[in-house]
Amino acid sequence: MDNKKTDKKKLFVKILVPVLIAVSLTVIWIVKTHPTPTQIDENGNIADFVLEAESIDLEALKAYGLPIIIDFGSDSCIPCKAMAPVLQTMNAEMQGKVIIKFVDVWKHAGAADGYPIQYIPTQIFFNTDGIPYVPSNNIGIEFTMYDYKDTGAHAFTVHQGGLTEDQMRVILADMGIK
Repeated sequence: MDNKKTDKKKLFVKILVPVLIAVSLTVIWIVKTHPTPTQIDENGNIADFVLEAESIDLEALKAYGLPIIIDFGSDSCIPCKAMAPVLQTMNAEMQGKVIIKFVDVWKHAGAADGYPIQYIPTQIFFNTDGIPYVPSNNIGIEFTMYDYKDTGAHAFTVHQGGLTEDQMRVILADMGIK
């Protein structure tokens, strides 16, 4: 009788220990691969999803696994002012589907360091996997592709100039967002 109880306890421990290890590893993997946003603004919005930014932490944004559109512009440039309502509408509508950011490069010039900004407004696009978006041939919007000099790998997909809401929707649909 005692042997059966002892055998059951041993069997229970043999099953429980691997299950606990598997659960622990799963929790660690989830925490490491799915960052929990901790910065919440005064309106209760997740800071990384708020439209206006003073700087861009691209790696932190890529960790969300969402497409990213970063608009480098200014509150004072006329084409940027025309595009501002489009960005506000799309940011509000696409929360949780796409990260749309706006950086005023005249106020926060350092935020554009490392990005190929020649004119404002300029938008830079990344897919859900964090690699630069490659537009389909038939969307009718002109993009400029930049490669790294040392490796030749695709670095940035850039649109220079303002975009209309319809053009933004075409791009987002091409990126796989409905």
